[in-house]
Amino acid sequence: MRCKMVVKDELSKLKISYISVELGEVELADTISLQKMILLKNALLNSGLELMDDKKSVLIQKIKNVIVELVHYSEEPLNVNFSEFLSKKLNHDYTYLANLFSEVQGTTIEKFIISHKIERVKELLVYNELNLTEIAYLMHYSSVAHLSTQFKKVTGLTPSHFKKLKDKRRSMLEDM
Repeated sequence: MRCKMVVKDELSKLKISYISVELGEVELADTISLQKMILLKNALLNSGLELMDDKKSVLIQKIKNVIVELVHYSEEPLNVNFSEFLSKKLNHDYTYLANLFSEVQGTTIEKFIISHKIERVKELLVYNELNLTEIAYLMHYSSVAHLSTQFKKVTGLTPSHFKKLKDKRRSMLEDM
């Protein structure tokens, strides 16, 4: 989590005390002056990070963080619908979150989740440690057929064709 380290480092350099630094969120110990806020914003920009103080932008980022965390780093199945999970996690009505996300991002939360799931499936296919049935189970698809259909819809390729292309590319590199 390089981002968290960078943020902590910049806060320390500016002598801004904080309570916690999480992905996409910082809780400051005290309010800071406008001058320090500008210095922090510039320091973060120089590190390739952005300070968001607009409440809607912050909420959109939180939605994205929850999705990324769930898709890329969690292997636990959800015991509730994603909409219910997101609603409870962010303490907002799902309809509000979904409308805000669509308005600002130009895509739905569902499409955002699907694109991340497919990216994760691609990673898992490239690592070649799991078969498609195991990947479908890990990514919480109801079946291999559902995963394959969604994969083809997003990428234009079947998972097996994607894997063959990857294997072909690797063997071509090895022949060089």
